[in-house]
Amino acid sequence: MNAYLVALLWAVVGAAGGWFVRWGSVKLAVLEGLEPGRRWWQEYGPPVVCAALFAIYAFEITSLPLLIVRSVFVLVLVQVIFFDFEHHLILDRVMFPAMAFALLVTLTPLVSGNVGLWHQAWFAGIGLGVAAGLLFLLLSFAGSAIFKAEALGFGDVKLALFMGLLLGWPYTFTALFYGVLLAAVGAIAFIVMHRSVKGTIAYGPYLAAGALLTLLQLP
Repeated sequence: MNAYLVALLWAVVGAAGGWFVRWGSVKLAVLEGLEPGRRWWQEYGPPVVCAALFAIYAFEITSLPLLIVRSVFVLVLVQVIFFDFEHHLILDRVMFPAMAFALLVTLTPLVSGNVGLWHQAWFAGIGLGVAAGLLFLLLSFAGSAIFKAEALGFGDVKLALFMGLLLGWPYTFTALFYGVLLAAVGAIAFIVMHRSVKGTIAYGPYLAAGALLTLLQLP
């Protein structure tokens, strides 16, 4: 089948998945006692972004099982991006199932040498997940001690752990580098827009965006 046609069809699937992400995020916000936003980017951002990402992934990835698995992770990361931007919160109800699925993918080489989706040893994801989680936990404690305020939330720690499980070696570091770089750009934009250095930005969306960029580059 023509690659452009596949990308177009998968974009339609991505748009539907994005609408589901938005619908689920609204339901989860209500469960958390939060008021869902109704701005245009909150309503239409997830389906548009998911459609675009699904099209790009479908154009680059020829294996259907691999495309499906990575697309599921795309939905998770897009949910994190928009929910964290909107509420400054990364939900355990999203992260824990996502971590379980990432762990399942990480352990697939134990079943068959041909099933390892990232072409890594089974323990790579577990090791990098623990390392990334501990690193962000230390950064959270250090930031709180230095600035006397929460620099990184525990949601960011769980997101880093998830990224390690998902991406393994050495791609977790690549994703974290992208995330830090994007966060720096976001912080500069925040300062310019508000004409002040006071305030905080949600860090999770930039880490998730870094994971999305890296996930596309995996073997």
